[in-house]
Amino acid sequence: MSTRLSASEQEFAARLEAMSDVELFETRDGLESTSERTSFDKNCDTFAKIVLTESVIERRFPGQLLQPYKAWRKYRI
Repeated sequence: MSTRLSASEQEFAARLEAMSDVELFETRDGLESTSERTSFDKNCDTFAKIVLTESVIERRFPGQLLQPYKAWRKYRI
């Protein structure tokens, strides 16, 4: 199975790579909030961005899955 990103997805992925950890976590959090407020059929782009964001987090923190993001969410207050 080949995964091809559109130009806008490639631009979004490049922006994610350049973000600090906090910016990346804030982006993931915002996407999650957006996905919860809209219907599934309108969320295709949002879900694609969530997957891209999770991929970057997992590359930055190998073997930790989303634990750094989850810890950030828990203690950001």
